[in-house]
Amino acid sequence: MPDNKLRFAPSPTGDLHIGNARTLILNYVYSKSISGELILRIDDTDKDRSEERFYRSIIKDIEWLKILPSAIERQSSKTEKYMEIRDYLIKEGHLYPCFETDEELNRRRKVSLSSGLPPIYDRASLKLTKDEIRAYEANGIKPYWRFKLDRKSITWNDLIRGEQTIECNSFSDPVLIRADGTFLYTLPSVVDDIDMGVTHVLRGEDHVSNTATQIQLFKILGSNIPNFGHHSLMVQKDGSRMSKRIGSMSLNDIRDSGIEPMTLINYCARIGTSDSVEAFQSIDELVNNFSLAKISRSPARFSFEELMGLNKKIIQKLSFQTLDARLSDLDINGKDAEIFWDTVKTNINTINEAQKWWNIIKNNKINIDATDINRDFLKIAQEALPNAPWDDKTWSIWTENISQKTGLKGKELFLPLRLALTGENSGPELATFILLLGRELVLNRLNI
Repeated sequence: MPDNKLRFAPSPTGDLHIGNARTLILNYVYSKSISGELILRIDDTDKDRSEERFYRSIIKDIEWLKILPSAIERQSSKTEKYMEIRDYLIKEGHLYPCFETDEELNRRRKVSLSSGLPPIYDRASLKLTKDEIRAYEANGIKPYWRFKLDRKSITWNDLIRGEQTIECNSFSDPVLIRADGTFLYTLPSVVDDIDMGVTHVLRGEDHVSNTATQIQLFKILGSNIPNFGHHSLMVQKDGSRMSKRIGSMSLNDIRDSGIEPMTLINYCARIGTSDSVEAFQSIDELVNNFSLAKISRSPARFSFEELMGLNKKIIQKLSFQTLDARLSDLDINGKDAEIFWDTVKTNINTINEAQKWWNIIKNNKINIDATDINRDFLKIAQEALPNAPWDDKTWSIWTENISQKTGLKGKELFLPLRLALTGENSGPELATFILLLGRELVLNRLNI
């Protein structure tokens, strides 16, 4: 078994979005770089918001990326273990019951702020007597439970940010258990990391502040402390925050747009680093060039246009043999299929776009706006068209003949031909494309 273990821990409360994907991919690539393994842990302790359809969506996304976790854990199946640890922490005095309402806490915060003091919980509940606690319970008021922090400095050597120090006297004792008995993120996360033998925790920098709490819990529970690393967050191109709650691009959206899995892996592993984004064709290539030390402290700016540009570079390097089945699913098959792919792949952004060009070849009629095409020019082109058989010199011979008869060159010569033959004003090299069309179809297209 690998000595190094990482985990990706999404909550099934929505679809994975591009920010989640970056955390997943950084964990995956880093685990490969240290010969470790990656565990998928589903943080589904929030019963009200967790949904099975989102769990299935997460699994689908990870399978699409071809990331194979060594194990899948669901926190909802481990409640008894969390309760056992809860009871231990209560017995040892590390958790204490609180009964304040949200209104009371808000009022105290306002008083502290108005007095120029930080709005830190004053630990008033620690002063409650047993009789006072029983009185609350007799009135049907159930406690929520706070973790009693050791109010000292906690320092760790962050894998990305370097040495980090958190002053635990600067924030409130965190709530670990709700009044209904359900657990918040922190306690189950630490318990699972211990049980699963997690050695490295790689996550977003929004978790930096609660790392101090978790380190204290690891120590109380007598466990080794994982190596923590906190990467910068991803923002949109304009610098605004990305969140599934405001509808940022989900992995489902990205998949439907035609982005290749390797494109997204390349992009997320390199964006926000000192390295440029490259079109690596394999995970091994990417891993050999990967280092956490290259991740910047500045936010990583996501650009869909840049992602699509990378996708174009990725598919240009794909051979017909690797795509045979996928192209066949698009009805691209037969003796011309391989030549066709090599002809169009430099002019498409996604593999699905190849279908449009295949249809242009296979359909007798296409939609052509002939408004700006000179019909006399097309007649000359028909008359100058070489007889079969055709080869790779046919295009140059044909266009030279047309040029001599019309005096046209460059765009004025080539664009009308492209429009007549394809209905598009840009696209694959026509020297090869006309060989796929064939002489009869070319003649038909010129006869507008």
